[in-house]
Amino acid sequence: MSDLTVTAKLVPPNPRRIAASLLDGVLGKGRALDDLLADRTIGFRGLTDRDRAFVRRLVATALRRRGQVDGVLRKFLTLWPKGLPREALRLGTTELLFLDAPPHAAVDSAVDLMHPEQKKPRGLINAVLRKVAAEGAAIVAQQDAARQNTPDWLWRSWEQAYGPDLARDIAQAHLQEAPLDISVKGDAAGWAERLQAELLPSGCLRRQAAGAVESLPGYDDGTWWIQDAAAALPAKLLGDVNGKTVADLCAAPGGKTAQLAAMGAQVMAVDRSDPRLKRLKENLKRLHLKAEVRTAEIEHWQPPHVFDAVLLDAPCSATGTIRRHPDLPYLKDETDVMKLAALQQRLINAAWAMLKPGGKLVYCVCSLQPEEGERHMPLLRALAGARIVPADAAMLGVPEDAVTLDGALRTLPCHWAERGGMDGFFAVCLEKTAAPKAAT
Repeated sequence: MSDLTVTAKLVPPNPRRIAASLLDGVLGKGRALDDLLADRTIGFRGLTDRDRAFVRRLVATALRRRGQVDGVLRKFLTLWPKGLPREALRLGTTELLFLDAPPHAAVDSAVDLMHPEQKKPRGLINAVLRKVAAEGAAIVAQQDAARQNTPDWLWRSWEQAYGPDLARDIAQAHLQEAPLDISVKGDAAGWAERLQAELLPSGCLRRQAAGAVESLPGYDDGTWWIQDAAAALPAKLLGDVNGKTVADLCAAPGGKTAQLAAMGAQVMAVDRSDPRLKRLKENLKRLHLKAEVRTAEIEHWQPPHVFDAVLLDAPCSATGTIRRHPDLPYLKDETDVMKLAALQQRLINAAWAMLKPGGKLVYCVCSLQPEEGERHMPLLRALAGARIVPADAAMLGVPEDAVTLDGALRTLPCHWAERGGMDGFFAVCLEKTAAPKAAT
């Protein structure tokens, strides 16, 4: 049992203590931050709205700037003494250097995470953080933030896939908190004005200040839903789906299901997770949209009929969403990517079998890793009767370099950097011709 856990039993919970538990849950126990935020034993839900916002920002910044934070601390600690919680020092350093907290408040708050009787750890935390307050800014000024906050395995992968300049731009984009993107059923320009949002070239809305989502105009009426601008693009690759049968595979939490239903499709949303499908159903109810929902393992599922279109948003490493999920670089590695790539190949084959001749399949992943995107192109081309339908940058409202020479969509976090970026997505549309390609 850690010292922080012992202290938590002796002292009533407070925001910074909960932040320490969350940070330890990610970096110490390998748990996803979203799962920890929903864990009732941690106490996050019991905080006030203001304190929840503070804790989210503090933990997200500590994760986003972990490399820099640890780099500063190494200047003053060559060894981590036994019993000294790294979370207290990381959070204190984060507040001092990246959240502009008053030095005395940040130092005292970090020290108070330890029990009063733990005099040696309290003294050491106090001494180190006072040095950080005095000298840390000068150290940060000399750091290479983009490189230092990116784990080696990701940096190597991105340099190889995109080249050193784009790899750096991607990493730089991850240092900024993502804005709030919104998909609307209609009257995007009107809702942009009501929501004080920017109307993006792709048709989505963007608010730089999120605020309390549930209190925004139109939420209770089911007029719109939260969906990153890049995540809204794959469904558009299917073209006009009004009146058509569409299978949304791996559908939860349901942003693309809502999008397809709003486009007039007859949607069957399929996912393996009942809890995630419960959330999907709740979202559809709020939005006054309909879809048939099935719980199934896609690999083994036998649909009741073939479909006019299939959207496969496959399970992936999700490295394209690091702006929104700064814990991801510390929860995944190359082994995960390879396992997921193998699963994606099986799902592609299963999805293709569900498609009518003349129908369209969109395969997509919110990953920056080429193993989960571009390297599947030979398999996709080899599917019986497959023809790639090239993406149209102008129609999608994305930069021209977001469409590859193969006709696939490849968005990067550094696209629209001046507007706040977008998630990294790979997506490609294939049409199943009526007659399979002849063998050669």
